[in-house]
Amino acid sequence: MNAQPSRRERFRPLELIGLAFVVAIFTGVVVLITARDIHLAVIFFGGAFVVALVGLAMLALVAGPIGPDQPDAVAERPGGPHT
Repeated sequence: MNAQPSRRERFRPLELIGLAFVVAIFTGVVVLITARDIHLAVIFFGGAFVVALVGLAMLALVAGPIGPDQPDAVAERPGGPHT
């Protein structure tokens, strides 16, 4: 059994942080364009980053691992797969 995490598993946190950063930049730019206040845009940028990061992390926890290590959900039902 391979104990080393795959490259995809190692870079998964960076993908989540990057996506949260993109969402935060979009939110900050929209607030900056509409309100024309840099302080308000920075506050919304930070808030959007935190909310997006927590939301994406929770979605990643719900989704679970993807790959050959994923057990077959049908075989885990009580009574076997043909019930």
